[in-house]
Amino acid sequence: MKSFAVAICAPSGTGKTTVTQALVQRSDDLVFSVSATTRPARPAEQPGVDYHFVSRDEFEAMIAEGELLEWAEVHGELYGTPRVNLEEAERQEKALILDIDVQGARQVVRARSDTVTIFLLPPSFDTLLERLRNRGSEDEVRLRERLETARRELEHVDSFEYVVVNDRLEETVVRVRSIIDAECRRLDRQVAEVEALQRRLQQDLDRRRS
Repeated sequence: MKSFAVAICAPSGTGKTTVTQALVQRSDDLVFSVSATTRPARPAEQPGVDYHFVSRDEFEAMIAEGELLEWAEVHGELYGTPRVNLEEAERQEKALILDIDVQGARQVVRARSDTVTIFLLPPSFDTLLERLRNRGSEDEVRLRERLETARRELEHVDSFEYVVVNDRLEETVVRVRSIIDAECRRLDRQVAEVEALQRRLQQDLDRRRS
């Protein structure tokens, strides 16, 4: 299979990180793209697993050296995707799963036009608000900022190829996995395999004719 990127976007609190982690844990043909960020780690987060936590100076050096596939500033912190993530996924012939924001997804699509874009929606505003409050890491000012960002992101839903409502985790994972499976089976991602099969079938037909 030809390797490709899958950009999964959603407003904060929709659960895209949980969905992406579940997808990668259950699949041997997917690899998670660990982003770089200047924000501090949350209590349960592990460096190199959830994010590469770097200083602002280090991040800006990565920008200057062209080491990022995309990057953006969100709520005063920098986030970006190292180019090496995609290179490693291509080496392994796996799809690269990106937990990313709308700005980043647009940049990745510009860099790689074969990127698959999926937007996760919360089932309701009340559910989104409850999930943000349950984090316990958002004061009222930050909460309002995230809700405003969510409002702006929702305006771009129609620019995505796929939309999935994240109501129940298991159902969401199955739906997103089915999208990826369908994309894997596109002819332009299996050119070499299909051409080899065509040759074998033609050879078999030729032998039967002779």
